[in-house]
Amino acid sequence: MAYEIEDIRMGQEIFYYLLEHHELGEEIQERLYRGYAENERIQNLVKSQGDAAACDIERYGNVIYLIPREDNAFLGFSKAQLKQVLCKSNGTDKDYYLSQFVILTLLVEFYDGQGATSKTRDYMRVGELQNCVSARLKEGVERVGEEEEERAGIAFSNMAEAYEALKSDEKGSRARTTKEGFLYNILNFLQKQGLIEYVEEDEMIKTTKKLDNFMDWNLLNQNHFQRVKRVLEGRNE
Repeated sequence: MAYEIEDIRMGQEIFYYLLEHHELGEEIQERLYRGYAENERIQNLVKSQGDAAACDIERYGNVIYLIPREDNAFLGFSKAQLKQVLCKSNGTDKDYYLSQFVILTLLVEFYDGQGATSKTRDYMRVGELQNCVSARLKEGVERVGEEEEERAGIAFSNMAEAYEALKSDEKGSRARTTKEGFLYNILNFLQKQGLIEYVEEDEMIKTTKKLDNFMDWNLLNQNHFQRVKRVLEGRNE
């Protein structure tokens, strides 16, 4: 397929915009959005550049997203980087996996629907999230033995140990050595990524349209949804 110089220039402009902003909406950049949405050649050029940069380019609704692949530590985050951002200064793998468990729990609490959209609620209180994490860890430890943990690939006992090692502070400490501070840093991180709105004064969590789109169109197809639920319920069948 031969490409016109105008198509190449437009494709480069779109990809550079995505590198800078990670998303391109019709309302914000109508010219670039229409250039991508209405021209298959430009789409192929942009997707090819994304592939070379270990990213996927996807259009959900009227927004185009640049999504770094799982092993892309340049445009995404490595495990070491996430551990540094989300966990205490001397955080271990137990702390890291606990942070991921918290995020999974948050997702399942918001997206458990089977209708036109998977979203089932508009907001969640931080205290409720903390209670859900505690309850799911306790259920996992009681349900899954050590041998089953190895088979399931998720160590509830280790995560529960890391969670209980965190202090509790009713004053709402922001220190990562407390349960409240641990959750606070995770929620702040998700907010910086444009995935949630965290209203601190009301201790309220809301999801953004960006996360809603990811969950409905990509991350939470039925197979992924059932897998996440099995993990949180300590099942691997």
